This record gives sequence, C-alpha cells and structure tokens, in this order.
Amino acid sequence: MAFSFRETQLVKGMLARGDKQHDIAAYFGVNGGRVAEVATGDCDYPTAPAAPADRLPPPGPYVSLRTKQDVINILEEAAELIDGAGNASEEAAFASDVLKTALEKLR
Repeated sequence: MAFSFRETQLVKGMLARGDKQHDIAAYFGVNGGRVAEVATGDCDYPTAPAAPADRLPPPGPYVSLRTKQDVINILEEAAELIDGAGNASEEAAFASDVLKTALEKLR
C-alpha cells in the first residue's frame, strides 16, 4: 500500500519531528518499509512537503490494531455483562449506553 499525497506529508512531518519509523508505521497500520520509502524519497510523492507540526497527530507510540481489538472485546464483554445482569437501574442503562458508544467509535 502506497501512501497518498496527504499521508506522505504527514509521514514527512512525523519524521521531521523525530518520531520513530516503527511508531509511524503503527499509526498508519502499514509495514515499516512504507515509512522507510518516504524517508529515503523512494515513494510516489518524493517532493511532497512535510505537514506542519500543528497538523500532525500526537507523537507515538501508538496502540496496535491487536490492542485495539482487545479493547473492543473487553468492552463488548462488559456491555454483555451489564445487559445480562437484569439490573434495570438508570445507572446500568447509562453504563451500557456509554460502552456501546465507545464501541461504535472504536469500530
């Protein structure tokens, strides 16, 4: 997977900021070789300017896709436990709604 022009700008900005290549690769969910290609100029947009610092994501390290899936699984289990407990209180309903909202955002 090659980076788009905008992604190339972000990668260059992150590299200029001093982010580690493996952290950048984790952020984009790609092999570190793609980041190395941008670093060496062997990419589709070698003349793309680096994105300014105020447009960059926060510095890594970033959560891996595996960790994200683990969090999703834990939240799903918690929502199932709350829903299956038979507690009809407002607090239980609120907790269930909060978990379901978090799950929607993560997916």
